[in-house]
Amino acid sequence: MKFDAVILGSGLGGLQCAYILAKSGKKVCVVEKNIVPGGCLQSFRRKGEVFDTGFHYVGALGKGQILEKFFSYFSLMDLPWVQLDTKGFDQIFFGGKSYLLQNGFENFAEGLSEQFPSSAKQIKAYSGFLKEVGSKITDPLLKPGDGFFSVNKLLGKNAFEYLQSNINDPLLINILSGNSLKLELRKETLPLYTFAQINSSYIQSAWRLEGGGSLIADSLAKSITDMGGEVFLGAEATEIAEKDGKAEYVSVRSRSGKDPERIYADTFISNLSPQLTLELLKESSCIRPVYRRRIQKLDQTYGFFTVNIRLKDGTIPYRNRNYYCYSPDLDCVWDVSSEADKGRTKGMLISESVPKGQDKRFSTNIDLLVPMDFGQVAKWEGTTPATRPQEYKEFKARKAEEFIKMADSCIPGLKAAVQTYYTSTPLTYQHYTGAVNGTAYGIRKDCNNLLMTLLAPKTPVSNLFLTGQNLNLHGVLGVSVTSFMTCSDILGKDSLVSFLE
Repeated sequence: MKFDAVILGSGLGGLQCAYILAKSGKKVCVVEKNIVPGGCLQSFRRKGEVFDTGFHYVGALGKGQILEKFFSYFSLMDLPWVQLDTKGFDQIFFGGKSYLLQNGFENFAEGLSEQFPSSAKQIKAYSGFLKEVGSKITDPLLKPGDGFFSVNKLLGKNAFEYLQSNINDPLLINILSGNSLKLELRKETLPLYTFAQINSSYIQSAWRLEGGGSLIADSLAKSITDMGGEVFLGAEATEIAEKDGKAEYVSVRSRSGKDPERIYADTFISNLSPQLTLELLKESSCIRPVYRRRIQKLDQTYGFFTVNIRLKDGTIPYRNRNYYCYSPDLDCVWDVSSEADKGRTKGMLISESVPKGQDKRFSTNIDLLVPMDFGQVAKWEGTTPATRPQEYKEFKARKAEEFIKMADSCIPGLKAAVQTYYTSTPLTYQHYTGAVNGTAYGIRKDCNNLLMTLLAPKTPVSNLFLTGQNLNLHGVLGVSVTSFMTCSDILGKDSLVSFLE
């Protein structure tokens, strides 16, 4: 079977690339080892309830904002989006107090200035900086030369050092960084561009999706097939075969036995991790050993331990925002990642699902997401979900109770309101999404070593490309930008990105 393009992996980046190419008239095929598409967009159902895995909220989806432009292109704006409370889309619990973050750059600055009046001038300047960075997110697509220069300039700066140089109050630094568990805060390495761009998008506007992230994946998959493409589920890629310096076909092992064993194409895009992609290239005249070693040695961001809670009916009032809860003995939120390295929990993200049915007053489901180093579950790596030992189950139960107790300090009465819960670890994410060590945000970008940690879509194999969160920015917006960067290397930029202008 021959296609113009084969896409390996049906995470957001893979589905978006397939959509872009199919819309451009290419005959495309998506190969996915799981029986459902989506990667970290996947939702799961237990006793009639839908729970999300890696998707919880997005930014910059308001009319005319950048993600709205991308999602309009992908025909995703008809999904049931719900905007979070503009007067407090995120609530930070730190040092015995709580702080609300508002949408809109001016409102964001004014709200924080009321709580930190002596820092009002610095807050205004910081908000203006985020606004400027956010306005340039499409520059690498629309202005390749100057755009890449401006982005790389900020990628080479340290985010924590920027905050220390521009904000005098240490408490304010904590609050400005407090809703950043949606990226991995590392004092030594986090690029300023990553920190600023992601925070900028959520200050513009913040949105949940009623019904779970799978709605995005299902919509994209349907659009791809409607445009004549194929989406093979339960079909695992086992090898990328190379001939004369180009990828020739991908070998597939199908659960159903109905899919082709070899799929030929002119172009291949991998939404899999770069490490797994190279493992599939078992023999290659283009991939030098030094390149393989470089990719294999790249550090991964931390993963998450997740507690998906079904609440007793009518017990916890629904608040249309997210909570970021930090341990009372934590001095700096930027230490959460290093504490996770040591197996200690100092922070969590609490996300409420949009309530089902007519009565929206009370929450039905709440997710707790806690940074966790893969080392805590590494000893069970050789097992599968069906064969995990009792020791692993006890570990999960113990951690879940610890984290529910911690969340109760931010949402009083939560512990008593739990009807049942389900848990997952970085090991779970690794099994179902293929993410190395269950990483939440892909390869750890290092502002001190960009050439080693920042990957381009092009690989040494001329017709093999990469996409997804490991390349540019992670998250829904970052992956959307990266998908167009990948496809523009294949189709050219001019015809692709005119809708962004």
